[in-house]
This record gives sequence, structure tokens and C-alpha cells, in this order.
Amino acid sequence: MRRMSSDIVITPDDRLTSSGKPRAPRRGTADARNAGESKPKAKRKLPRLRLNMRPLQKLAAGGVAVTALIVGCAVLWHSGIIQHTAQNTVDGVLNATAKAGFRIEEITISGRGRTNTDDIVAALSATHGAPILGVNLERVKDRLEAIPSVRVAAVERRLPGSLHLAIVERQPVAIWQNNGEHVLVDRDGRQIPGTIAGFEELPLVVGDGAGARADELLTMLSAEPQLATRVKAAIRVANRRWNIMLDDAQKGLEVRLPEDQPEAAWHRLAQLERDHALTSRQVNMVDLRTPDRMVLKTERPATPAEAAKRKDNGA
Repeated sequence: MRRMSSDIVITPDDRLTSSGKPRAPRRGTADARNAGESKPKAKRKLPRLRLNMRPLQKLAAGGVAVTALIVGCAVLWHSGIIQHTAQNTVDGVLNATAKAGFRIEEITISGRGRTNTDDIVAALSATHGAPILGVNLERVKDRLEAIPSVRVAAVERRLPGSLHLAIVERQPVAIWQNNGEHVLVDRDGRQIPGTIAGFEELPLVVGDGAGARADELLTMLSAEPQLATRVKAAIRVANRRWNIMLDDAQKGLEVRLPEDQPEAAWHRLAQLERDHALTSRQVNMVDLRTPDRMVLKTERPATPAEAAKRKDNGA
């Protein structure tokens, strides 16, 4: 009888054992290898923790995390640790540049006249040998311009080792007498500390607010140059208007200017002086506070007793 192709061939390895179970494949055989590959060892799976959170809860949790991060950063910043570490790093870099030759070897100043040298040194806040790259030019400029006698300042770094400071000092335009003291003021009304020696010929402005309005007054007076040269003092009255003293600060001709339109009154006085020579007469006061009229005050003739007294005094 012919064997069909579908016949099953049983090998010794496929035979059942006495226990009724198939015989285990022998080690090293193909069946053993196939058996090992067909049954991989099961891996142990860790349990997963699932948080079933609602969207609002997730948003709240995120907000708490962000808040905690911000608070932590703020605490760290206020503790000074970040700033201290950054400053130490910067100082280390600057010291390295100084050792490489970029250090202050020369400091020059131009434009200094009345300004105290100690004030300039304090504003610079740097000494010879310090890292030149560590000088903050803008800060030095601001500190220089904070000195009362300095109007404008500029700071230039000339590598590798020179600093140049250029200052423009405030120029006095008048002497301000206030509360019995005399101080120089510039065109902005700023006080210039120091002695008035050498500036005694400047106009004297007297009274509260006179220093701040000095430039405004001098601008007005300069519109009549011939008359302006004779101005010796200007008194600020109630911080509203001016009384001008010509020829002498105490015994000269007193001109009372109005609060409104003092320029027009000043031009009017100059014209009267050109036409009538008021100062050549016995006039000691001219009141121009009323636009449509002028009040003159003349010297009162001396009585015989006053004339004798003046004679005895050598007057």
C-alpha cells in the first residue's frame, strides 16, 4: 500500500513518557532551541499610577508649581547669592584684564578752574592701577555734573591705560545777596560755591528769588547797552518786580520797574536818559510802575543845619 504524503511520522523524541506527557526535547537539539524561543520569559510590569484630575485641578496644580518657582527665585535673588556670584565673576574678569595691561595709568582733566580737585576724585571713584574697563563712564559723567560748579562733563577712555575728564564750569553772571551772604550765580540761577573774589564787578542782585531770575534780568537790561553798563545792583521786591540801582549800589539813581512789561519801562527810561539826561539832574528815584506816567523824586535841598553838619563831617 502506497504511503500518502499526509502521513504523520513519529520520531523517538515525540513518544510519550511513562507519565503520559510528551518527552522534553534534549539540550542542544533544534527542538530545544525552538522551544526556548517560542516561550520567552515574561517581564515583570510595574504598576502605573494614574491621576484622574479634572482640567481645573490640572490648572490649579500648574499655578501652584509656577508660584513655587517664582517664590523660590525671589528668595534666592534677595538672599544675594546670585548677585554675589555674578559680581565675583565680573571682578575676576576685570582683574585679569588689569593684569594684561588694561589698568589706569594716567588721569587727565581739562576745563577745571574753580572746581575742587577732591570733588573730581570722589566723582571718578577710581584710582591708579584699577581696571580701566571697570570704569562706568556714564556714572562718572553724572557724578561730575552733580558737582555745583560743573555745568557739563565728558569722560573718555583711552586704552590701554588713560582716562580723560573734560568739564565745562558754570560761569557767574551776578552776585546774589541773600540773608546777608553773597554767592555767585550762573545764567540758570544755579549757585556756584566758593569765594566771589575776582568777580566783584558783576551786578549785585538782592532779595528772595533774585538769584534764580538773574539771567532773565540781565537779558532784559542788555537790550539797552549804554544804560546796562551803569547798573550796579537790582533788588527783587516781593519776588514780583525789580528796583534797579544805577551808578552806585546804595546812593545811585533808583529805578522802579513794573511787574508787568518791565522791558517796555526799561526802554522808556533809556529814551528819557538820551533826551533829557535825568542822571545829570538832582533826581534820586524814577518810578515807572505806571505805564502812562512817570514819577520823579528829587533830592531835597539841605537845610542850613544839615549843610553845617555835612561840612563838619567833611562831606
